[in-house]
Amino acid sequence: MAYFPAFVQLENKKILIVGGGYIALEKLEKLLDFTHDIYIISRDFSDDMLKKIQENDLSYLQRDYKVGDIKDIAIVIVAVDSLQLQEEIFYESKHYNCLCNSVDSVKYCDFIFPSYVKREELTVAISTSGTSPAFAKHFKNYLSDLIPEKVSDFLREMKTLRQTLPKGKQRMKMLDEKAKDYVSKL
Repeated sequence: MAYFPAFVQLENKKILIVGGGYIALEKLEKLLDFTHDIYIISRDFSDDMLKKIQENDLSYLQRDYKVGDIKDIAIVIVAVDSLQLQEEIFYESKHYNCLCNSVDSVKYCDFIFPSYVKREELTVAISTSGTSPAFAKHFKNYLSDLIPEKVSDFLREMKTLRQTLPKGKQRMKMLDEKAKDYVSKL
């Protein structure tokens, strides 16, 4: 089954990562592109994970996950090897209306992490719905090379125009033509 692509506003949404190893670090690095309201719980932390936590002044607890840790959490990432813990946290998350991602266990996921390219305000996401993360990663690199270096300058200009010009069909038409012209010159 394919996943619906959605961009989620993370402002004022707490995120919990359960796990302190390489995969947890990988998920943390992706999330840091969008928010710093991230907490981590793990019995053990890799040196790289602790370094990233300290660099970003994140809160963490060095202990096992306990039932109820996700009570006030919007999104939980379960990056542990224990399938039993992944399953337990997934079903617990349903009681709190908390979205859950269990790494490498699509069965215990409300969503999956796409590969993505981020250039300031532009984010391009790629997903194979879990079929081939390797393809998504390499296709991301391919698309990344196609994105103009100064795309952020163009997007800032478009943002300013949207904020300063009066709403209406004229503005919409002008912005559409401007975007079409920019893309046609790539």
